[in-house]
Amino acid sequence: MAVPKRKTSRSRTRHRRSQWKAQAPDLVPIVVDGERKLVPRALVRHFQQS
Repeated sequence: MAVPKRKTSRSRTRHRRSQWKAQAPDLVPIVVDGERKLVPRALVRHFQQS
């Protein structure tokens, strides 16, 4: 198992973490009960079943 030889500094760790950014889900327009809604693509099936 790989083990780090040195402790990473607090500054280095925080710089690495600050580069990560969450992406907003791509919203898809669908019609539910005659009303147009924006829904995440992964949940489209759920709205079409009900």
